Amino acid sequence: MVFEGNILKMRSKLSSPVEYKLPIGEHLLDLNALIGKKVKLEFNGQINCIASGEKIKKSYNNGYSYKSFISLPECDICIVRPELCHYDKGTCRDSKWGEKHCMQDHIVYLANSSNAKIGITRHTQVPTRWIDQGAIEALPILRVPNRHISGLIESEIKNSIGDKTNWRKMLKGEVEEVDLYDLRDQLFEEYGDLLDEFDAQDLDEEITYIDFPLDSPPEKIKSLSFDKTPLIEGNLKGIKGQYLIFDIGVLNIRKHQGYFIKISY
Repeated sequence: MVFEGNILKMRSKLSSPVEYKLPIGEHLLDLNALIGKKVKLEFNGQINCIASGEKIKKSYNNGYSYKSFISLPECDICIVRPELCHYDKGTCRDSKWGEKHCMQDHIVYLANSSNAKIGITRHTQVPTRWIDQGAIEALPILRVPNRHISGLIESEIKNSIGDKTNWRKMLKGEVEEVDLYDLRDQLFEEYGDLLDEFDAQDLDEEITYIDFPLDSPPEKIKSLSFDKTPLIEGNLKGIKGQYLIFDIGVLNIRKHQGYFIKISY
């Protein structure tokens, strides 16, 4: 079978294991069905901006043209650092976009993908956000009315537990053991005054456990890139986060959004 077209980040559905599909052109390719098979991916050199569709020589911020990168609200600095949200100042790049994506309830959560971390996401992105990060477990702890407040809370709590994932350890399955319930209770006690100040809603929810379609994690990590290797061919061993894991290395699909790829198997 052969499929070709511009690709976007993998879509996922929480199941046991997670179900993955790859948007490629007008198709949604079932990736779970390819695990264990030899797969060939060929990049023909064409990249299209995932916002405008225009042909570009280099992508920014995982798939955008430079023009889009410096003008679209989804590429603004406050997406990476939500505590810097400037919607209330009237300087949002697109106020309607901000209302739809940022001025909505957000969840503050704990997740464990390589180590315990604090994170935030729009309430409609649960559990997609956790799957994309390769978390094996996640626990919502707070609900707040907008992205800015969630960012302010995250920026304080990360001083205690951090907000980063070690992607290499995540792929290798080297995950620290942690009790997310105990950690939540500790943070509530330590940051109680801060949470009261922002009128954050405490959540009493269960841990979501995530099982990825990957039987044996790679012992060594070799990062693959279409920019350096236009032809990638190998046995697909599994999928975790936004990574395809081959016997020859790992490929970050999200990083290559907008690339025109031919896939055959």
